Amino acid sequence: MTELEVKNLYKIFGSNPNEARKLAEEGVPKDKILKETGNTIGVNNVSFKVEKGETFVVMGLSGSGKSTLIRCLNRLQDPTFGEVHVNGRNIVTLNKQELRDLRRTKMSMVFQNFGLFPHRSVRRNVDYGLEIQGIGMEERKKRAYEALKLVGLEGYEEMKTTELSGGMQQRVGLARALVLDPDILLMDEAFSALDPLIKRNMQDELLELQEKVKKTIVFITHDLDEALKLGDRIAVMYEGSVVQIGTPEEILTEPANDYVRDFVENVDRTKVLTAESIMKKPLAVVDSREGPKAAIRRMEKEEISSIYVVDKSRILQGVVDIEDAKRLADKGVKSLKSILKSDYDTTALDTRIIDLLPLASRTNYPIAVIDDKQRLMGVIVRVSVISGISREGVDNDA
Repeated sequence: MTELEVKNLYKIFGSNPNEARKLAEEGVPKDKILKETGNTIGVNNVSFKVEKGETFVVMGLSGSGKSTLIRCLNRLQDPTFGEVHVNGRNIVTLNKQELRDLRRTKMSMVFQNFGLFPHRSVRRNVDYGLEIQGIGMEERKKRAYEALKLVGLEGYEEMKTTELSGGMQQRVGLARALVLDPDILLMDEAFSALDPLIKRNMQDELLELQEKVKKTIVFITHDLDEALKLGDRIAVMYEGSVVQIGTPEEILTEPANDYVRDFVENVDRTKVLTAESIMKKPLAVVDSREGPKAAIRRMEKEEISSIYVVDKSRILQGVVDIEDAKRLADKGVKSLKSILKSDYDTTALDTRIIDLLPLASRTNYPIAVIDDKQRLMGVIVRVSVISGISREGVDNDA
C-alpha cells in the first residue's frame, strides 16, 4: 500500500520559476539555469512512491537537494510545481489549518539539531505536540512515558534535556515525533551531528524500533553506509534530481550512472550484500521419494560429491554423500532415508555476506539458503563467500 507519493515535484527559488523549469526540462545544467534566469533549482522533477512501513532513504552530497525535498513533503517549504500525496490526498492543496492538522496527526519530523526546549523536562519536551493539540495533562504524561520507554529513556522522564548526552537528546527528539503516533516519520540528517559510535548505536536502535512500530520513514542522509544500513530502498540525488532508486543491493551492483558508481566504489559490500545475491539456484537436488540410484546419477552428471534432498514442496530434508548412496544401491535399498545427514549449515535469504564467513570456514557442504517455510532456495559454496560479491568464476562443487 502506497502511503506517500511524490509526482513531478519542483522547488525553484527565484522570481521566474516557469522559465527555470522549462530549461530544466530541456536538460540545461543547474548552474547554467542560475546564470541565465537568476533562479536556483532546489528539487528538479522528482517522483517516487513510499510504501506503508517502508524506510525510504534519500541520499546525496551537500547541495543535492535532499533536505529541500524533505521539507517539501510536509510543506515546511511549499513546492513550486508538482504534487505530494499522503494516503491519496494531495497536501499541496491544503489550507493552513488542514496543513497544521496533517503535521499534528499524519507526519512528524526529527531534525538534525534536536530542537529541544532547554527549560522543559524530557517528558515536557516529548508531550509538547500533545499539549498543542489540547490533550489533558494525565494523558500527555502517560503517552510521553510510553514513547520514552520505546526509545530507551525510561527513568529519564523528569530530567532536564541539558543533562543528557547528544545521543540521548536525539532519542528525546525521536520520542517527541513518535508520541503523536504519525503515519509518516520524516528524519532529516537525524544522526549526522552525533559522534561516530553514538551514531552507529542510534542506527541500530532505529532498526530495532522500526521492527516494533513499523512506521513509514523518509530518512535523509549524506552518509552512504548509513543509507545502505537503514534503507529498504534508496533514492540517490544529484543537483536536485533523483538519479537512481533501488534497494541497497541494486544501488551497489547496478549503479545507474558514473555518479552513483563513484559513490559506491569503496563500500565494503560484504556488509550490505546478502546470501540471495551470491547463491546459486539449487539445480542439483533429489526428491526424497527417489532412491540412491537417482541420487548417484544426478551427482555424477553434475560432477559433485553430495546432493541436497527435498520433498515435493522443496522443503529441505537433508543431504546425502555419493559414497553412502553407492553403498545403499549395492544393497538394493530403494530409500535415501537411512543416509540422510543433517550436519550442514543453512542461512536465510537476507543474511549478510559478512555473517556467512564463519559458516564458510567450517562447512563440509555448500550452505543451504532457505526461506521462512524451510524451502531450499539456493546454495552457496565456500569460494563465493570468500570472494565476497562475485559469482563469476565460481564452480559449484556441491
